[in-house]
Amino acid sequence: MSGCTRTAQERRGVWFVFLAAVLYSIGGLCIKVIPWNGMSINSARNIVSVVVVGGYLLITHHRPRWNRWIALGAVSVCGTNVLFSLANKLTTAANTIVLQFTAPIFVILLAAVFWRKKPGKLDLAACALVLLGVLCFFVDSLEMGGTLGNILALLSGLSYAGVFLLNDLPDTDPISSVLWGDVLSVILGFPFLLEETEFTPLAITSVVILGAFQVGLAYILMCIGLRTTPAVTASLISGIEPVLNPLLVALFYHEEVGSMALVGAVIVIVSVVGYNVLRGRKASEDSVTAKA
Repeated sequence: MSGCTRTAQERRGVWFVFLAAVLYSIGGLCIKVIPWNGMSINSARNIVSVVVVGGYLLITHHRPRWNRWIALGAVSVCGTNVLFSLANKLTTAANTIVLQFTAPIFVILLAAVFWRKKPGKLDLAACALVLLGVLCFFVDSLEMGGTLGNILALLSGLSYAGVFLLNDLPDTDPISSVLWGDVLSVILGFPFLLEETEFTPLAITSVVILGAFQVGLAYILMCIGLRTTPAVTASLISGIEPVLNPLLVALFYHEEVGSMALVGAVIVIVSVVGYNVLRGRKASEDSVTAKA
């Protein structure tokens, strides 16, 4: 594979990951209007997601696989789904997003421990800047309290890191992990869903949007993007999500965005774009050096 072709595929992968992050960002907006238990919401949205992912597998003639590594990936997907839904009901949306965005740090730690991948200075610097930006973005809304929700949100960051590392597992199949993770999410939350009584048009519509786009299509795009996008890069690109999520809430619910939040948004966007520009330049220089 030529250097130009590889670079084009990497750019395409980055765009898929970016689009997945945009779709993930509608989660807070939709969960906010559904008057159900977090487990119920997660089960219902994953029923829709299983249909979407199953349809994708059918269209692409991709038979679902199963082994211990795919199972581990499924646990990561399910954990991210469940913990995020529960945390959103037990603490503020800002807390949930900030704490879940510890994922890049967990990616670096897990890669270093299990795959002996030493993070570069650019990786570490980008992680630090992105996390700083996210913290600035929510400095006006972060509050004490909701301890259990905060713990679950932090654990969701660990699970989310596992999703970014799906391609690094041996004999893995990320899309199969997504399918089985969604199925497990449905099973775990179904007893709670059966107890719900408020099946309003708004709630049903929000669940369908969550399942089809925020879970199903987003995970499909993420799996495609991760084929050519390193885990650390992907987790940093997803820094767009904790910026867009509150912005969408502010747009549709007219919640005010503070000055520090705007500063944080600039830091995150500039850091993510700058990281990928510098990484792209380095890849091009390495390709030229290799040819020489």
